[in-house]
Amino acid sequence: MSAAQRVLDRCDELAAVSAIEHGIERVHLSPEHARVNAMAAGWMTEVGMRTWRDQAGNQWGRLEGREPGLPALVLGSHLDTVTDAGRYDGILGVLSAIEVARRLAPRAGDLPFALEVVAFSDEEGTRFSTALMGSSAVAGNWHEEWWDRADRDGTTVRRAAEAFGLDPARVHEAAREPAELVGYLELHIEQGPLLEAADRPLGVVTSIAGARRFTGRVVGQARHAGGTPYPRRRDALVGASEVVLAVERLAVQRGGIATVGRLQAFPGGVNVVPGLVEFSLDVRAEHDEDRDGLVEAIRAHAEEFCTGRGLGFELTEVHSAPGVYCDAGLTGSVTAGIAATGDTAPLRIWSRAGHDAMAIAAITPVAMLFVRCEDGVSHAPAENVTHDDVAAGLDAFEATVLDLAARRS
Repeated sequence: MSAAQRVLDRCDELAAVSAIEHGIERVHLSPEHARVNAMAAGWMTEVGMRTWRDQAGNQWGRLEGREPGLPALVLGSHLDTVTDAGRYDGILGVLSAIEVARRLAPRAGDLPFALEVVAFSDEEGTRFSTALMGSSAVAGNWHEEWWDRADRDGTTVRRAAEAFGLDPARVHEAAREPAELVGYLELHIEQGPLLEAADRPLGVVTSIAGARRFTGRVVGQARHAGGTPYPRRRDALVGASEVVLAVERLAVQRGGIATVGRLQAFPGGVNVVPGLVEFSLDVRAEHDEDRDGLVEAIRAHAEEFCTGRGLGFELTEVHSAPGVYCDAGLTGSVTAGIAATGDTAPLRIWSRAGHDAMAIAAITPVAMLFVRCEDGVSHAPAENVTHDDVAAGLDAFEATVLDLAARRS
């Protein structure tokens, strides 16, 4: 069996671990999270790695370098998913990292650093609406208020962590010191169509867009749909609909990315004018100042329109991550790694999607390698990669580590 086929088969194995019958859903601190951590730990052990789970729920493996206790080059990504997910987002990066460790294990004693693999626990933020909790804990940026966040069933992060076998009082032990690390490399599907359009299997990530997420509310008045004349209506859904349209219009005008992914009207009766609409808002841009300007433009337009309709408008921030530039030195090794596969001038792409590298950049240099995905589809069941592209990604990932080792030697 080829290394690429082994990775793809394991992606299929992990896809079978899901909280929903038809589709894939694995969220932070769930039984499914525990199962995939155990599977990853088994595969890490199989290639000779020492394994452990930290107090934030992240799964780790380590190969020592030419001497015990050297700072580590960390390879990794995440194993959690969105609801009704694809099988490669994050997962391909973790399994590719394990495969690179397999290839390098016989030569680990020649490396000028230790090699670690990490499967982060909460990149997506699906369960508690706060992304990057696992990698933020590793970066020493755990926020105490996160313990009180609750999922849709009312279970808090604290209760979920305890049920998972973690000790909330020890979450600080997950933090790594900069002196312990050489850098962080992440292989990930592109989640966009640029590589496919350029007919390239691999690309170099230059930066990662900073994201801000919000919960929004448009407040009106619920009244009888038949008996309430239009001049007397304060229809929250009409206001929210204008907000959604403005989100797209302003994002296109300003060159950013803004998405309303969730919208719910209350009380939800077919014959009732909606009195309340709750929605989500995700805003990104290549540069933080452009992202923040887009947020304010959306807020200003929504407030003006809603006020004119006699509606209230509220926007509450629930997540903020600054944009991150990939390290020039590590990116040089990624470029050399891709060049070793035959593409001597790889495509350079800024990532519109967020990644654990954003959090880890607070403590060590980071770089990323993108693998082409079919039609750019991600966060959906149609997510797909090819055997040949995965094989190229593995070769480039291994060559990246060896290039970095040669530079440090």
